[in-house]
Amino acid sequence: MNAHVEIAELQTRLEGVEERIASACRRAGRDRSEVSIVAVTKNVSAETVRALLELGVRHIGENRWQQARPKWEAIGREAVWHFIGHLQTNKVKDVVGRFAYVHSLDRLSLAEELERRARAAGTEVFCFIQVNVSGEPTKHGLAPAEVEPFCRRIAAFPHLKPIGLMTMAPAVADAEEARPVFRRLRELRDELNACGVLPQPLRELSMGMSNDFEVAVEEGATWVRLGTVLVGRSSTLEPVSSESGRE
Repeated sequence: MNAHVEIAELQTRLEGVEERIASACRRAGRDRSEVSIVAVTKNVSAETVRALLELGVRHIGENRWQQARPKWEAIGREAVWHFIGHLQTNKVKDVVGRFAYVHSLDRLSLAEELERRARAAGTEVFCFIQVNVSGEPTKHGLAPAEVEPFCRRIAAFPHLKPIGLMTMAPAVADAEEARPVFRRLRELRDELNACGVLPQPLRELSMGMSNDFEVAVEEGATWVRLGTVLVGRSSTLEPVSSESGRE
């Protein structure tokens, strides 16, 4: 595909997404500036990532280091990288120092390895604690009841900076069915902040993907992770639709 055509199609998609986020913010009485987009680029090329950067999308999300590596090596710190997939402990060495944000902190062993690697690198890792609000056995994440004791355990890790919570809603035909999941994550964040379990309050909520991000924004999302609705399933872009896929 011609690069200029791709940028034009990406711009059309981005404008559609922006309009939908702005409308959701208006319905919820929120300011559009409270919501940031993470472009999920696991199925697209480095050229598409560059096109997103040209359009002003700075935050790029990847699920696996093996897929992200050629893009990171081509683009590096021109983008702000988010690791949004399940993170194996033995892959932490590849993530720390490259990815500014980890959206999938879900166990103590991972927190310990992130802290160790960040300390050795003289850096910090901004993390979202992943919560399996829906309780689906196929999803990673802490159960809601486990989050407070987990926060107390990691509060003393100086190089680990928890900034919010993350969840994935069930795959449903009607996005409204996901609303209770998003609402519960917001409530859980507020409960944790009221308890003062961490040195700094959790301000962020990473929730909402291509098929349900408007509902997530209405329920308080500050980061939405958008793949197919923004970049398509591959470098061949698809029309913007409220029924696009799961990223």
